[in-house]
Amino acid sequence: MEEALVRAAIPRDLGKVLGVESQTKSKAEAFTQAFLKNSIHQPTRHDLKSMLSHKAVILGYTRPKKDKSKRNSKRAKGLNARQKREIKVFQIKPEHQRYELFLPLHGLWRQYIIDLCSGLKPTSSPQFVQQKLLKADFHGAIITVIPKRNSIFEVEINGFISHIYGSKFEQRASERSAKKFKVRGTIDL
Repeated sequence: MEEALVRAAIPRDLGKVLGVESQTKSKAEAFTQAFLKNSIHQPTRHDLKSMLSHKAVILGYTRPKKDKSKRNSKRAKGLNARQKREIKVFQIKPEHQRYELFLPLHGLWRQYIIDLCSGLKPTSSPQFVQQKLLKADFHGAIITVIPKRNSIFEVEINGFISHIYGSKFEQRASERSAKKFKVRGTIDL
């Protein structure tokens, strides 16, 4: 932008609409100098003119600090473990523990496993299916537990029966899905 354009006077009709009036050159210059003196932190060794001619002008502005009390009040406060135990959040009433109520969840789980194992065809490799089942989520599965020193879990999907050993099944589903299991020829009990 040209300097002449910056220093040009505001037209009178525009000045009336905006409610401002154009200053004379001397008044505008005096205002600018006073503004700069108040806004710039003056170093002890340099004068104002040499500072303005060689460096960028940094105005003394700081952002207003945010009120932390408002931010904390917006966050939803949950229940702690003791409060959840007192109101029995995790206890299921006997009328809600009927086998028939969980069958739709089992149907969803079966479809999840079939999709996870790429269809569970008779030609599927048992090792491939085992690796997929080790990392799967078992909420909704119908599982038979054979008690021994270490538990063995038996899972049946469309006639395909798989045994999962308890030592491979100790972590949560989210932790198992990220774990890499070693393929071994023998199963350690």
